[in-house]
Amino acid sequence: MTLRVPMVSAGRAREIGATIGFPARRTGSEAFRVVANNPGVARVAFGQLMQLLENNTFDTRLREMMIMRIGWVTGSAYEWTQHWRVATEAGIPPEDILAVRDWKNSDRLTDADKAILAATDECLEGKSISDAAWAEVAKHVPDPAHQVEFVIAMGNWMSFSLLFRNLRIPLAPGLAVWPPDGLASPAADR
Repeated sequence: MTLRVPMVSAGRAREIGATIGFPARRTGSEAFRVVANNPGVARVAFGQLMQLLENNTFDTRLREMMIMRIGWVTGSAYEWTQHWRVATEAGIPPEDILAVRDWKNSDRLTDADKAILAATDECLEGKSISDAAWAEVAKHVPDPAHQVEFVIAMGNWMSFSLLFRNLRIPLAPGLAVWPPDGLASPAADR
């Protein structure tokens, strides 16, 4: 798979990151180095991403389960691979993460997980979250601030999945694709 838009140099990415107030430790990613071709867009897109990753108040497990589902359904190897690490470092058992592949038939997931995944699937199908699915989400995520963050986060990672797949942003060298078992999403070849 050939990258469609070139990455800016690592040095240029650091300069752009410093100009827009982005942490230096985040400017080396392949995704940032591609988006940095448009510094204004990088500022907005990665500013929101940093808010959601570093200042989030929404439950980390639910957020990561949602992201892993988006990565799986959309066939985004970059999203699945990057968030496999994030999710496991957050203490989510690998078996629970893998359960998002076929969550409706899993006995590993909590009712909160299933509510978030059902709402996520509706959005991935191009629909709005139904009243029934929202009622389930609200049972497990009663705080309006967390509800807003959930929907914004879902849109953010759906957008990043679109970015990764369409610009064909590669993984960092040496990363194993589709961890832990290398099983790719059926959507990965589309």
